[in-house]
Amino acid sequence: MKRPGKDEYLPYYENYIKLVDDGDIIGILESQIKQTVSMLRAIPDSRGTYRYAEGKWSINEVVGHLLDGERLFSARALRFARADKTPLPGFEQDDYVREADFDKYPLSELVSELESVRRSTCFLYRHMSDEATARRGTANNAEVSVRALAYITAGHEIHHRGVIEEKYKQARG
Repeated sequence: MKRPGKDEYLPYYENYIKLVDDGDIIGILESQIKQTVSMLRAIPDSRGTYRYAEGKWSINEVVGHLLDGERLFSARALRFARADKTPLPGFEQDDYVREADFDKYPLSELVSELESVRRSTCFLYRHMSDEATARRGTANNAEVSVRALAYITAGHEIHHRGVIEEKYKQARG
């Protein structure tokens, strides 16, 4: 799957896509989840509800947000790869996190779920033709390609892993 052109996604997503190295995106998705899971497994369940500042998401909520985002990006990719032209709505991440109650679950369980969802994402993309990954659809009132969604998924994870590593250092204790 080739890297998406800048005309295949909104400029907002450039912040995520530029974080992704060149190369086999499926291999990148497979290897990066190992890094993220390893980092998260080093944080005790008891610290999953840690917030680095008032009003910020807990670690559990960040992981839950990654889960929600990956599922939604994959659902979009599936529909667009199958030539579904139905415009899809956006989603308000803060509403999703607020309504999910991620802090009721052990961090380790959320991490296992993230790992499982990523395996599913990789299978989804692995079984797509080049033609399917080049298809585009409309999500959140903007056109996006299937391959851009793969890169957005990878960059989104890299971004949030960096936030956890930087802002949640105290949680490892």
